[in-house]
Amino acid sequence: MRILLAVDGSAPAERAAALVASMPLGDDDRLRVLSVAPARGEVFGSVWGAPIPPDADDVEAAVIEGHRAAIARAEEEIRATRGALEIEPVLLRGRPASVIVDQARAADADLIVLGHRGLGTWQSRMLGSVSAEVVDHAPCPVLVVRDDQLGPVVLADDGSLDAHAAGEVVAGWPLFRGLPVTVVGVAHGAIPSAAWVAPLMLEESMSRYTDVVDAERRIRSSGCEATVERLRAAGIDAVVEIRQGDPAHEIVSAAQSAGAGLVVLGTRGLTGLRRLLIGSVARNVLLSAPCSVLVVRDRPARARVGDDANGTAHEVVTAFG
Repeated sequence: MRILLAVDGSAPAERAAALVASMPLGDDDRLRVLSVAPARGEVFGSVWGAPIPPDADDVEAAVIEGHRAAIARAEEEIRATRGALEIEPVLLRGRPASVIVDQARAADADLIVLGHRGLGTWQSRMLGSVSAEVVDHAPCPVLVVRDDQLGPVVLADDGSLDAHAAGEVVAGWPLFRGLPVTVVGVAHGAIPSAAWVAPLMLEESMSRYTDVVDAERRIRSSGCEATVERLRAAGIDAVVEIRQGDPAHEIVSAAQSAGAGLVVLGTRGLTGLRRLLIGSVARNVLLSAPCSVLVVRDRPARARVGDDANGTAHEVVTAFG
């Protein structure tokens, strides 16, 4: 397994490193520990036209050294428990989300791991945090860490190809062995209201609504039961829970009720204005979940992110070892 761990010296990044250190990784697995220092213009360009301070070189050197130290701390913590693991420390400069995605492609990574910085919901929806942007464009599953534990696990299953891919990850990756899994399916639909349904039609509308929801619950239950059977065949203790309502809200609620350490779900990868204003289920779960979130896409994202869409190279500060 090839893992890319992104660190920046923050507390969330340190939790991500602690989680990687606790993973049951084998001697054949490989880890790249990446830190992305800002470009010089971003270090001093917080206000347009602001003059560069006289001690600019010292400030810039301190910023780079901070990222170098973050890599060293993460490597030290992981080596303390995974001494035989092949670790490649890399320090680059550029736009963090762009560099992380490009490095994942270059390393042919199976998993990206990074911390959740916890921007406010509205700010995250409109601007996008680094973690959310990486999830949107990553070529592989992305684990956004809020805590240093993996279980119990909530696996969201909506019957899509992306949900199937998420289930295959849980069934196939060794790090899920021994963890209890709740497979959550959500039937959703708006309840007819007398405010917008003619009174004489309300009873008929409620009857149709009930029939539709019952049918969807049966479909969700059947699909989730099949997922549970695959997980059990892989030696994983799994159960089904069917809910009704808004999918993102119900997935988060299920995670809270189960005391989950991790939510695993697929994403269709909405992009552009539609995602910013409405948000995909995966993005809404990512913003609201009380625990870490692993997002899996059936097909890897092809588009590069940010300025690097034109193939702009990242500035290399140093590549260790």
